[in-house]
Amino acid sequence: MKILALDCSAGPASVAVIEEGKIIASSYVNVKLTHSQTLLPMVESTLRSAMLGISDIDAFAINNGPGSFTGIRIGISAVKGLAAAEDKPCIEVSTLMSVACGFKNTDCTVCAVMDARCNQVYNALFRIENGAITRLCDDRAVMTDEVIKELEVISGRIIIAGDGAGLFEDYAKENSNAFIAAEPQRYQNACGVAIAAEEKLSKGETVSADGLLPFYLRLPQAERELKAKSLKKGE
Repeated sequence: MKILALDCSAGPASVAVIEEGKIIASSYVNVKLTHSQTLLPMVESTLRSAMLGISDIDAFAINNGPGSFTGIRIGISAVKGLAAAEDKPCIEVSTLMSVACGFKNTDCTVCAVMDARCNQVYNALFRIENGAITRLCDDRAVMTDEVIKELEVISGRIIIAGDGAGLFEDYAKENSNAFIAAEPQRYQNACGVAIAAEEKLSKGETVSADGLLPFYLRLPQAERELKAKSLKKGE
């Protein structure tokens, strides 16, 4: 089974094709163009590199959140269009789980973090042993200090990854068992989406194109501001 996986949950955008546990083609860009400009051309070039057509793909996967509201919407829309045209299933992947999947062959605790601004991160913790990933908590929006308190009681190697990893550099410098992921593995990547999606597909955890939905841990800023104004008027 071939899966086409996409990620545009933050600044970078990436595409990957996986078959039977092997990434057979992938693309990654981190440039100052919008995902609406880069994503579909990347899909075309990645499929061309794999010598595949869109009809050869058995399922489509996407990081459906948490992440950039605009990026998530663009990715969801792209996958909906591709999957609906081919009448193929879709696979929803947690962005934070896809980060952990990048370390599937490393025994460690992965602290996946995405910058949610205002000293807050989207976060989840995962334990990896012998290639098996165990989720230690649900995806959440949490203050960085709270994450650090939890990390302080975890024994063994801790790898901090995701676009919010830089917020924990001071913590990593002061703790010998904590490491910021190396640059090539630090950020969200469609290869991680593909790995997570393949396992979900084996369990039959798919949705239709119509059923594919974004997963937000909090309201977009515009909606939060509108809600705040409404509450203020009601005082």
